[in-house]
Amino acid sequence: MATKLRELPAAAQEITSEKITELFMHYCLEHNKKPESVYLFCKQNGIVEKDFYKHFSSIDAIEKSVFVSFHKLAVQLMDQSQDTVLLGFQDKLLTYYYTYFEILTANRSYVILALKDNKNKLDSLMKLKEFRKEFKEFVNQISTGYLKMKSERIRSAQQDALNEGAWIQFLVTLRFWLDDESIGFEKTDLFIEKSLRATFDLIDTSPLESIIDFGKFLIKEKLR
Repeated sequence: MATKLRELPAAAQEITSEKITELFMHYCLEHNKKPESVYLFCKQNGIVEKDFYKHFSSIDAIEKSVFVSFHKLAVQLMDQSQDTVLLGFQDKLLTYYYTYFEILTANRSYVILALKDNKNKLDSLMKLKEFRKEFKEFVNQISTGYLKMKSERIRSAQQDALNEGAWIQFLVTLRFWLDDESIGFEKTDLFIEKSLRATFDLIDTSPLESIIDFGKFLIKEKLR
């Protein structure tokens, strides 16, 4: 999703949830804050207020939808590749990470404004609340058949732990990306690769070389 608007005024365009989200992001970047009310937002962008409410219930609802829209775009891009269907859980998750963070990079100015510069960490997490649901459902879907426990009860508990663990890992990666100042965010790419390898080694009880390698990388980059 790009933050740049088209040449046509909003009133001449079809009002969709995607367009409203785009206009919202543009407003935030232009004013360094989110709109104070639906009325003012609609007035500035030439939107009939009742048309706004066909898609969102409030300004906060748009804010929570932004990261969900990034997620849906990432999944859509993955689905467009026939090769993705053939990938296993680990490779699908790795592909998702790379795709999602490419989208974040394309919208980095907004993401930093929304998350990094927000002193209230709880408020930042609330902006990711809807995305968290979508992300965990996605992990649950692509990991089908990965856990091999015979007991349904144990497998269900492990699946819940896997979904929640993947979310925590994503937040750590997001924090790393927000602070990454390397050219092309190449350190984030390396972080993604090493962190996922280490995680799957732990799950599969494989040798600890990659976990140690990842630990050294975290210490080197002074991740807190």
